[in-house]
Amino acid sequence: MHWFSAPSYWLGRLVFQRALAVIYLVAFVVAANQFRALLGDGGMLPIRRYVVAVPFRRSPSIFHLHYSDRFFAVVAWSGAVLAAAVVAGVADAVPLWASMVVWTVLWALYLSIVNVGQTWYGFGWETLLVESGFLSIFLGNGHVLPPVLVLWLVRWLLFRVEFGAGLIKLRGDRCWRDLTCLYYHHETQPLPGPLSWRFHHLPKPLHRVEVAANHVAQLVAPVALFLPQPVAGAAAILMIVTQAWLVLSGNFSWLNVITIVLAIPALIPGVLHAIVPLSRPAMHGPPGWFQGVVIAVTAVIAVLSYGPARNLLTRHQRMNASFEPLRLVNTYGAFGSITRVRHEVVIEGTDDSHVGPDTIWREYEFKGKPGDPRRRPPQVAPYHLRLDWLMWFAALSPGYAGEWFMGLVVRLLGNDRETLKLLRGNPFPDTPPTFVRARLFEYRFTTKAERRATGAWWWRSPVGEYLSPVSLRERARPGEPR
Repeated sequence: MHWFSAPSYWLGRLVFQRALAVIYLVAFVVAANQFRALLGDGGMLPIRRYVVAVPFRRSPSIFHLHYSDRFFAVVAWSGAVLAAAVVAGVADAVPLWASMVVWTVLWALYLSIVNVGQTWYGFGWETLLVESGFLSIFLGNGHVLPPVLVLWLVRWLLFRVEFGAGLIKLRGDRCWRDLTCLYYHHETQPLPGPLSWRFHHLPKPLHRVEVAANHVAQLVAPVALFLPQPVAGAAAILMIVTQAWLVLSGNFSWLNVITIVLAIPALIPGVLHAIVPLSRPAMHGPPGWFQGVVIAVTAVIAVLSYGPARNLLTRHQRMNASFEPLRLVNTYGAFGSITRVRHEVVIEGTDDSHVGPDTIWREYEFKGKPGDPRRRPPQVAPYHLRLDWLMWFAALSPGYAGEWFMGLVVRLLGNDRETLKLLRGNPFPDTPPTFVRARLFEYRFTTKAERRATGAWWWRSPVGEYLSPVSLRERARPGEPR
């Protein structure tokens, strides 16, 4: 079946799979480092409680069979070790069937985590990694020529990621249509990075160019992916450049990185060879059983694509949605609306026995989210700080934090070790605070003159109370006075 294979795309497959394994490695390490405080038996949204309430058929996961914090740690670290082995080339050194088993295990382990991850795992890059990982199972390895059908499925996924994001913008906030969204977005995005202040202060005409270029990359280039080379390769380059710009301008977990990775197999083979000058190893045509599996999987993906494709055409487009529990074909999109003013929830504690006008409050600093105005926003992506990301949503509305915010406060009142690991430091290293409160602040980037005069990256002013002072004996709900 000569039509089945694409010999010239062997390097694109190799780079794609190794890079995807790096993302898997990061994702499993993130899970291992953060799960106890977020999802563990002592966490804010325990997995054990979730699997009792949600049946396996709705959320397939090995944790329905058994859950303990130790078992989760074994799963996460096993995934990290296996991903590292793939990065080192193990999947290309073993027979084809064994390589497929390796990729299947990676996919099944991460799907199991995402499907019980609840709010902490409710974002597009999680599903995107699951879907990309599933396609990698059927791309073959260094022993066989790349299958054309799966390469096209990778382009179909990249199309949905970019085109879905472009449509959600056009249908959403007016500022995407009048090209003004980036007057605000570099400042109000969930986790600004070390260059975000400089991006924010670019001239406004350049911000308009940024938005216009984004529309071209997300609405025109995806269609060109299905045209012959060199057009498809040029479209892939445009997407890579646009996503690299986003990597520099903020912290979006591994969303931009995995989108770049998805574009790599669409590059013109000669261009990729000039960047990665490797010689092609000896490869043979795929065996008949592999061809049959690939054709069957392609047919399944085609059928499952009906819902996501229809979603792209509807006025009520859903963003980052799955249509079946294995998350094989999904919809994507981000930032359909842009916030104009940045609010931050600042959590503070005191060891005073009562709360009064003279109470001294000490602030909890997070690893990534804005806090101390003099602290430069750090680079954390592709590593993902799940609590920091959700704190941005908590500032938008207390309703976004209803499931977990009081759990966070209670754990701070108890100096919970696992929760404090998610923070930059503990202002109460010796004894827990007696009271914790939360206040809402407005943040904005300093002007160039303010930055020179004060050394601060942010200016902030109080907006009001978010959570009134509480102790372990007293509880209040976020946004409600005590």
